[in-house]
Amino acid sequence: MNTKIGFIGIGAMGQPMALNMARSGMSLVVWNRTPGKTSALVAAGAHAVDDPGDVFEHALTVVLMLANDKAIDAVLQRGTSAFATLVRGRTIVQMGTVAPEYSTVLERDIKAAQGRYVEAPVSGSKKPAEDGQLVAMLAGDQEAIDAARPLLEPVCRQSIECGPVPNALLMKLSVNLFLITMVTGLVEAFHFAERHALDLEKFARILDAGPMASSVSRVKISKLVGNDFTLQAGITDVLMNNKLVADEARRSRLASPLLDVCHALYGETQALGFGYADMIAVIRAIEARSDTLG
Repeated sequence: MNTKIGFIGIGAMGQPMALNMARSGMSLVVWNRTPGKTSALVAAGAHAVDDPGDVFEHALTVVLMLANDKAIDAVLQRGTSAFATLVRGRTIVQMGTVAPEYSTVLERDIKAAQGRYVEAPVSGSKKPAEDGQLVAMLAGDQEAIDAARPLLEPVCRQSIECGPVPNALLMKLSVNLFLITMVTGLVEAFHFAERHALDLEKFARILDAGPMASSVSRVKISKLVGNDFTLQAGITDVLMNNKLVADEARRSRLASPLLDVCHALYGETQALGFGYADMIAVIRAIEARSDTLG
């Protein structure tokens, strides 16, 4: 019986996730569009292949941690005769954040080709991914979820079932809405304190001691005080996630006023050249708006 696990998408999140799986003893076969990104995985015992199709040849369960629906379709060769050959008899664990509507259709197509599909987006950024402390949201048929859950143990501290597809992605978008607006509010508060020449170390201590403190606020306020924009959750990715939530809100005829303001701010931050900086770089757009008032 083939016990190898496939992992496709060795990016900022995918690499630490796959590393934790490899270090736990799982037999991984991996592929990434940029081959050099698989070197750490190979050192940890994974087998890197030259073509995504080779992953499916070696593994009956394939984890996808890809940037968007276009990347997923390209890897699965969706829309071609090869798609059914790749997914038939296999479990596809889709961990990226994509539109719920897209995921629903993808599940339908995989089932029609006699494959199994699990939606498994995660909550958390690069540091929780490195520490194996992500939270997974799972949706799909129970049999498929049961097959996927053990794979996530080295990656996630919790895996929570959310019902049928696309409930896991709808849950992820709900969580992201809170995350985006919360971090943006924290950055705006920091900007307010900074422009009033307050002691920013004390500002951080007060926040950390109060009822609003969280693991996210502690990390982000430390980065703000240290002027550290190194990527954990990047501006471009946050903007993409913001758009996914906003699109779903529009489709469902729901108001999202805070999210809409954030969407504008993150778009302005990207336009200022901070697309690959951490999301706290949204302070640059807030600063730019303040400067126009001066």
